[in-house]
Amino acid sequence: MTAGTGEFDLIARIRARVAARDDVVLGIGDDAAIVQLPPGRQLVVAMDTLNAGVHFPDGSAPAGIGWKSLAVNLSDLAAMAATPAWCTLSLSLPASDPAWVDGFLDGFLALAAEHGVALVGGDTTRGPLSVCVAVHGLVAPGRALRRDGAVAGDDIWVSGTLGDAAAALMQWSAGDAAPDPWLRARLDRPTPRVALGESLAAIAHAAIDVSDGLLADLGHVCQAGGVGAEIDVDALPASPALRSLHAGDARRRLQATGGDDYELCFAAPMQARAAVARAAAGSGCAVTRVGRIVAGQGVDARDATGMPWRADRSGFDHFGAR
Repeated sequence: MTAGTGEFDLIARIRARVAARDDVVLGIGDDAAIVQLPPGRQLVVAMDTLNAGVHFPDGSAPAGIGWKSLAVNLSDLAAMAATPAWCTLSLSLPASDPAWVDGFLDGFLALAAEHGVALVGGDTTRGPLSVCVAVHGLVAPGRALRRDGAVAGDDIWVSGTLGDAAAALMQWSAGDAAPDPWLRARLDRPTPRVALGESLAAIAHAAIDVSDGLLADLGHVCQAGGVGAEIDVDALPASPALRSLHAGDARRRLQATGGDDYELCFAAPMQARAAVARAAAGSGCAVTRVGRIVAGQGVDARDATGMPWRADRSGFDHFGAR
C-alpha cells in the first residue's frame, strides 16, 4: 500500500466530498452520526449489500457500482412511500484504490444529490469487493405503504419496464462482445421510483419494489396480506430493446422472474385508476395495470389467451438451488 492511501486517508477522501447540511448534527468522522428528524415524521430504514459477481458483473465501472448501491436502497424507500434523507456506506475493498473510490463516489453522490440524500457515516475495510448501504427516509405517521395492505378487487400495477436488467445479465454471462447499451444501463444504473412512491402514499393499498423477480415479490405481497393475485404475463411492460431481442416464453421469463428491475409493483383500488394515472404523470414514470388481487393465496400467472403460464422459478433466491 502506498503512502497516503490508508483506511483513514480513504475516509478523509470521502468526507471531503460530502457537503454540510443543517439536519446533520454530526456526520462523517465520529463513532456514529447524529441527525435531526423533522417534527411529525417517522423514520424508515432500509439496507442492502451488493457483492461483486452477484449483484454487478466483475469489471463493472466504479461509478455504476456507486450509483446502483444507492439506487437499490432508494427503491426500498420508494416502495414505502418514504422521502429519502440520509445514508451510511460500508465499503469492502481488496486493496486501497483512491481512483476507484473517486469513481465510485462520482456515481454514488450524483444520485444522492438528485434525491437530497446526505452521506453521514459508514466504514471501510479490506476484503472482497462489497458495498453495503443503509438509507433513512421520512414519512408521516400512518402514511407508509406496506406489503400487507392489498385487498381482493385491487388492481395490480407495475412501473417502468421489466426484464431489461435480467437480459443484460444474460448477455454478460454469455460473454456478448456487443451488449445492448440500453439494457446494460438498466442493469448498472436503475432508476429508483421515489417520486412515484411518494405520490402513491394516499392512493395505493400496498407496494413492493421488484428486485428478485415480479412473481417472487408479488408473492410476498400476497403472503403478507393473506390474498392471491392473478396477472397477465403478456401485459407486462417491455422496452423496445427487450422486444427486439427476446419474444415468447424467453421474454416472459425475463420479465416475470428475472429480477434486478427496481421498479414498483403496487396494489390500488379499482376506483383509483384515474388517481394512479395522475400520480404516474406527475412523477414522469409510466405505469401498467397487469392484474388484480383476488381471494385465495399465491400468484396465478396466465398468458393473453387466459392459459396458465408456468416458470421454472418465481425469482432470485441468494440461498436457493442454482
